[in-house]
Amino acid sequence: MIASEPVLADLYRQMMRVRQFEARCLEMSRDGAVQGSVHVCAGQEAAPVGVAAALRAEDRVIGTYRGHGWALACGVPVAAVLGEVCHREGGINGGRCGSALLNAPEYGFLGENSIVGAGVPIATGVALAARARETGGVAVVSIGDGAMNQGSVHEGIVFAAVNDLPMVIVCENNGWAEMTPGPAMTRGKDLADRAAGYHVSARVVDGCDPLAVWEAAQWALAEAREGRGPVLLECKTVRLWGHYNKDIEHYRPAGDAESARERDPLLTARRRLLEDGACSEADLDAVAAGVQREIDEATAAVRAMPEPDGNTATAHVAAAGPWRAAVTGTPGAGPVTELTYQRAINHALIRELESRPELLVYGEDVGNAGGIFGVTRGLQKRFGAHRVFDTPISESAILGSALGASMQGLRPMVEIMWGDFLLVALDQLINQAANLRYLTRGELSAPMVVRLQQGATPGSCAQHSQSLEAFLAHVPGLKVGVVATAGDAYAMTRAAIADPDPCVLIEARELYQTTGDVHLDAPAEAVGGARFHRRGDDAVVITWGPMVHRARDAAAGLAEEGVEVGVLDLRWLRPLDDGAIAEAVSMSGGRVVIAHEANLTGGFGAEIAAHIQERHFGSLDQPVRRVGAPDIRVPAAPSLQRAVIPGADEIAAACRAVARPVHGPGTPATDHVALVGDGRPVAPDVVEGQWPLPTGGDAEVEADDAATQ
Repeated sequence: MIASEPVLADLYRQMMRVRQFEARCLEMSRDGAVQGSVHVCAGQEAAPVGVAAALRAEDRVIGTYRGHGWALACGVPVAAVLGEVCHREGGINGGRCGSALLNAPEYGFLGENSIVGAGVPIATGVALAARARETGGVAVVSIGDGAMNQGSVHEGIVFAAVNDLPMVIVCENNGWAEMTPGPAMTRGKDLADRAAGYHVSARVVDGCDPLAVWEAAQWALAEAREGRGPVLLECKTVRLWGHYNKDIEHYRPAGDAESARERDPLLTARRRLLEDGACSEADLDAVAAGVQREIDEATAAVRAMPEPDGNTATAHVAAAGPWRAAVTGTPGAGPVTELTYQRAINHALIRELESRPELLVYGEDVGNAGGIFGVTRGLQKRFGAHRVFDTPISESAILGSALGASMQGLRPMVEIMWGDFLLVALDQLINQAANLRYLTRGELSAPMVVRLQQGATPGSCAQHSQSLEAFLAHVPGLKVGVVATAGDAYAMTRAAIADPDPCVLIEARELYQTTGDVHLDAPAEAVGGARFHRRGDDAVVITWGPMVHRARDAAAGLAEEGVEVGVLDLRWLRPLDDGAIAEAVSMSGGRVVIAHEANLTGGFGAEIAAHIQERHFGSLDQPVRRVGAPDIRVPAAPSLQRAVIPGADEIAAACRAVARPVHGPGTPATDHVALVGDGRPVAPDVVEGQWPLPTGGDAEVEADDAATQ
């Protein structure tokens, strides 16, 4: 018997355990105990078992959606995994995750991921945290061969390589990208060849040989642990059964299936153990029988488990906390400092970096240059490149790494330079970060902040001008703030950093150089809470972001006409300040205008209008009015922007339409008259907020501009 045979015997037992587990999953799927899709790893057992045998307690693992074997290899009890696959109360996640998304952080298994390749950016953050906290741990992430064609995978590799992160990527190449032959989608023999382009170490290993995987994993983990950066292991393996539980494999040639069976890692290991005399037939049969008893006992336990209590379905979406404690009036008393909006954010970051060693600030051009808008200027010099640093132009890696790092005890604040750029990486925010607390029932959270700026400014094109707050506020699990003033730029930045959930702070580049009073010594707020900038009982404007300033201008002008209009800045769209909205409706006698820069259709103003209609119908004097941009793309030309982006005049016209009748010189009664755009009454069939645009040539556009200015 050679020295490695005891290891092989143990690996054989673990592979047998995984195989019988997967067989039981399919059996229970057929009898209706498992609902939905199940992706089993039959034929690929050597990869998770071999790698896990080389791990240390400080290492962390992220799997693919075909990850039952990884969970079991990390030590998660069979009944807990099977219970989750069967969506039972006693499953490791209480039925919240199911087969393709289960996780068990207490076992070092940070979870499967049902989005192909998405685990790689997250693993970079886990590795970043391991290095920052000096745990000595390595982040291991498993992907399939099809994931090697995902952009997020390559962004993650670039991010890890640039930062020399302790990370091992295990590509389980079973020859099939779901139902498409892998070679049909790639050029070249080995996917590991791609690593050379990133100057990343790589090795191809027989993924059907658990000893070969174990030995390669020891090398890869040592490379990563010793500071030589990420490593890619390509495990050439097989897929014995279908892509998922209902797959009849009509697309698969018979010869391919037969070839896979010949390379079955269990049969290969069994032959070797018998040939070397390490085990007898009886020994191996006893192993199989023991595993069978374990699976049967777990199955009985799972069948006895109750289904999850429906009353718990809404728990753990976000942290319970005193978010309503945020002020709803003017900022607190005390000394004030006049700062620009931009410098207020900078001061908030300085204060938090000084008091929170776990805080990291990073993004494209954030470190050395101090950000394209100068918001982070001077921070790297003051706090060092290990705390404030630049990243590749890789939004998926930026957001995914922030999630992974936040899961492991850091508090990253990352910048996405333009709000529009968030769209190339929404997966990491919506499918990943927003889900974490809910899926783990509060065991893990993602205290990360994403800063971005949005909105139209003269000359900015349609890919640099969108207002996307409604996209984000739609997502449970995210907290979304829109910053309107220098004082709130400081206060809301600090609140977001302190919050235990993922927060998105939306800034406006048109406001960066505006000034305002900042209470630098004020205690930190909790996330949430609206603020009245003005009170008036004739009407109220509910708004956020840059539109706050236009609403204030409109209200000031209306006051000269004898119309008193309140202005409520929501500040946070999630969580929404129901109390402040109720106060606004009551104060104005139910005469409400909602104003935002975003397109009217699907804008967050529609949500506020519905909110008011459902909760305060009896208090409404008339229907809620909305002012927003028409449903077009944002043009670059300043004259065209002026024609479509609402300003103070449009807000004032809408307020006149809803306010109490005021009869005086030059102020005709306008109650219940829909006024939009240039202030002209419009027919009832014109969608509110979408005023008629010029249809002629440039001369007509310029003439219309001249008329409205």
